[in-house]
Amino acid sequence: MTVPAAGTGPAGTTAASRVDTGPRRGRSALVLAAAVLILMAALLVGVLVGPAGLTARSVLLDLLDAIPGVHVDSGLTPQQHAILWQIRLPRVVLGALVGATLAIAGAAYQGVFRNPLADPYLLGVSSGASLGATVAIVAGGAGVAYGVPVAAFVGGVLAVAATYLLGRGIGGVRSEVVIILAGVAVAAFANAVQTFLMQRYDETLRQVYSWLLGRLSTDGWTDIRVVLPYVVVAAAVILLHRRTLDVMAVGDVEAASLGVNPARVRLVLVGAATLGTAAVVSVSGLIGFVGIVVPHAIRLVVGPGHRLLLPLSLLLGAAFLVFADVVARWALAPAELPIGVVTAAIGAPFFLLVLRRSRGVA
Repeated sequence: MTVPAAGTGPAGTTAASRVDTGPRRGRSALVLAAAVLILMAALLVGVLVGPAGLTARSVLLDLLDAIPGVHVDSGLTPQQHAILWQIRLPRVVLGALVGATLAIAGAAYQGVFRNPLADPYLLGVSSGASLGATVAIVAGGAGVAYGVPVAAFVGGVLAVAATYLLGRGIGGVRSEVVIILAGVAVAAFANAVQTFLMQRYDETLRQVYSWLLGRLSTDGWTDIRVVLPYVVVAAAVILLHRRTLDVMAVGDVEAASLGVNPARVRLVLVGAATLGTAAVVSVSGLIGFVGIVVPHAIRLVVGPGHRLLLPLSLLLGAAFLVFADVVARWALAPAELPIGVVTAAIGAPFFLLVLRRSRGVA
């Protein structure tokens, strides 16, 4: 498979591509606009759902009142206003950031390793983050609320760094298979250490499992301010490489012949995806299947091209997790389901469907 440069090739081919460009761009714009509307609907539903008894009219008026130059009376009491702006909105925004990051990181991993079943936790970031969080919880202390996110972030980044070092020591970083196998080894080691700590300090099991099952509870806007820079950097780097990922889909040898350095691109994209994933996991715990379900579902609809796949993963991943959080809050109200249980209930059947479809194609 070859990718001709713009302006080259037979005249008929160039003319046809010019004719197709307009309609294709128009369809892409419509698809992206629809994804934006879905995300806005998810954010609105996420803000409206809750046990505090806030009416949709009051919430919408209070949101409008926050727009500069607009002054309306929402009728909310000071307590209700605080619930909206310090509890509901931060939770919805955090859910959107976590979902967007996991989905676009999953799409990047799938493109880099040319495997539709790859996810953001592939290289051991989840196991490393879990070990870091477990160590912080076992250590306890007054600063445990801040220590868990920091330890989870450091653990996730160190696990992926160890994966790359191990992969390079075994056979270099040219082969994605070697890197994946190294990630399996690092994850197994981290899981073994975590299991030992959980058995040795069984009084912390409840806290550890609460973190492992995922949660979006926030203390105001602090968590969002912490993770937002990492999310922005990770998403920007991945989106800037969307055309490069299409080139790498033909294989390392062919990509190198087209001027792409596969090893360097793989390192940059895995680093960016890992940075974003470790940041959001550090505040949300482990939320599985988002990085598999969302990109693969989008790929089934719009095709494998990363020019559209990556921005759609960003938008619809955010919407997916916000809707999942609504289900988690509503299903057992006033109690809550761990959001990881909701995403697993959706993702596990989808994962099996993907496996069956892949088997049928093979």
